Amino acid sequence: MTIQGLTHLGAGRANDDTLIPRTLPGEVVALRDDGTAQILTPSADRVAPPCRHFRTCGGCALQHASDPFVAAWKQTVVERALHAHGLEPPFRPIHTSPPQARRRAKFSGRRTKKGAMVGFHARASDVLVAVPDCQLVTPTLRAAIPMLEALTVITASRKGEVALTVTGSRAGLDVLVQTEQRLTDPLRIEVAAFAQTHRLARLTWGDETVVTINPPVQVMGPATVLPPPGAFLQATQDGEDALRAAVIEIVGDAPRVADLFAGAGTFSLPLAVGAEVLAVEGDAAMIAALDKGWRATPGLRRVTGVARDLFRRPLEPDELAPFSAVVLDPPRAGAAAQVATLAGSRVDRIAMVSCNPVTFGRDVAALVAGGYRVDWVQVVDQFRWSPHVEMVASLTRA
Repeated sequence: MTIQGLTHLGAGRANDDTLIPRTLPGEVVALRDDGTAQILTPSADRVAPPCRHFRTCGGCALQHASDPFVAAWKQTVVERALHAHGLEPPFRPIHTSPPQARRRAKFSGRRTKKGAMVGFHARASDVLVAVPDCQLVTPTLRAAIPMLEALTVITASRKGEVALTVTGSRAGLDVLVQTEQRLTDPLRIEVAAFAQTHRLARLTWGDETVVTINPPVQVMGPATVLPPPGAFLQATQDGEDALRAAVIEIVGDAPRVADLFAGAGTFSLPLAVGAEVLAVEGDAAMIAALDKGWRATPGLRRVTGVARDLFRRPLEPDELAPFSAVVLDPPRAGAAAQVATLAGSRVDRIAMVSCNPVTFGRDVAALVAGGYRVDWVQVVDQFRWSPHVEMVASLTRA
């Protein structure tokens, strides 16, 4: 079979519509009995995977492709999402985060006869693969795997898995444990002692923060913020820096800015250096963290945090009237309701950030129909070797 192209998930599509993972356009392949592909004629874009776990691990999908190919393919995915709505804006060069830059990862852990295994699942499987030499996460997270194995022995049930979300911070590792095992008083004492021994910044079990030894603050512009356990954080510091720079450029010298789906202040706090900011976010704990970070940072202009569900109660045009710029960074579902009211507003500039090309294309098209023009789009690839991608667009009212 000949591979004709890639799906939006990065799988090769053969000339008979068979989907074959880890193949590239133009390659001639044959299927082995186990369903894997034998590459008969490789693409010039095929490279040796940089990680020895790629063959078995399902964490990455595109390590077999060259960096230029992946960058071009990801930008094409975003272009097609816009073309589907008749939009062909100019694109700036893609920004790609380097290897070993993921500062946050969700590992899976399982007890074994000899102890425990921590890693990622194989592709489309519940088989757990150990990844001691993972090339995606930071060296700090990779070095934490033995500690996570020891934690799995304590926290995992005998037959179930434990999910371990680990985030790097200035103060150390922030660890969130999600397990079906109940947190008893003896376990509470044991995991608190474990956190002390391994110098964790914070350890949270489900909804309960068991111990905070050093607050795992994150730097957001001139401020430091202590996000609630499990709160959203950009995947890499490099990618966050690129998105922040683009947003600041789009907002420009706007004196008042509304940051919608603001999270814990990724954009709000840097923007407050020169503008008054209304930060709106559905998660009250994240708004509280943002507000505390703002109050502890001298020299910033006023940031007003509001906990509000923008899917059900988007800001209306009269509420948007005081703002000359809006930052919009919704989750994968997009922001259809909020975009509809924005399209009817008189806001001059919009910085649209998204992690889903499909909803991004839909929302940008709705803004264009409402009288905005797309000045430029930039793809930011924080999710190296995966089919996921982020993008930011500059829109101004025509």
